[in-house]
Amino acid sequence: MTTRDLERLKGINPILIDIVIEASKTSPIPFGIPRDAGLRTAERQNELYKKHRSKCDGYVKKSYHQSGNAFDIYAIKDGKPSWNKELLTEIAEHILKVAKDMNVTLTWGGHWTKFKDMPHFQI
Repeated sequence: MTTRDLERLKGINPILIDIVIEASKTSPIPFGIPRDAGLRTAERQNELYKKHRSKCDGYVKKSYHQSGNAFDIYAIKDGKPSWNKELLTEIAEHILKVAKDMNVTLTWGGHWTKFKDMPHFQI
């Protein structure tokens, strides 16, 4: 976990930060935290919605990111960010296990049926 990754998690639920840090220590695949992956304002959420990067507009339909109860990740493959589904799935399984071991129920967007959001986790 880099300083930049931790900075991108600033403002989210501390238990989520603990899960991310712990999972990063033992993850079978390295991962990072993308820009906009943590806490978001309504304005920023709406910008992402207008770019079709979110289903939540930030005002009528709010994102868990706005309350600090969500984070996103990316896999690191050959030193570069990757959103490969297989890599994200392997990392997600690991993060979910770490959360369970910490007695936290975490929801992964890859388990959703209508809109799969592979990098997304929420509490």
